[in-house]
Amino acid sequence: MANSIKSAQFLIESRLADAARGDAQACYELGIAYSCGTGGVEIDLIEAHKWLNLAALAGSEEGQALRAEVAEEMTAREIAEAQRLARAWLGATSASRYAA
Repeated sequence: MANSIKSAQFLIESRLADAARGDAQACYELGIAYSCGTGGVEIDLIEAHKWLNLAALAGSEEGQALRAEVAEEMTAREIAEAQRLARAWLGATSASRYAA
C-alpha cells in the first residue's frame, strides 16, 4: 500500500511540474484526478475545475468539455473560486506559457 501511495504522489508531483511548464495534458490529467479522486487525491471539484480551466486555456478540447461537466455539479460560488485559483496559478507561472 505504501508503494502505491508513493507512486500516486510522484504522479501528481510530476503532473504539477509539467502543468507549471504549460502542458495542457498535465492540467487535464490533474483535473481528472481531482474530479474522480484518483492519483492519491481526494475529490475536490474546485481544484478539478481549476485544472480543467487551465487545460482549456491551453487548447485542450477535452479539458473544456470535462470542465463543463464538472461545473454542472458546482455552485456559482465554487466556480468563481475555481476561476480565481486558475488566475492565481497563471499569475504565478507566467500566463504566456498558456497562450494557444
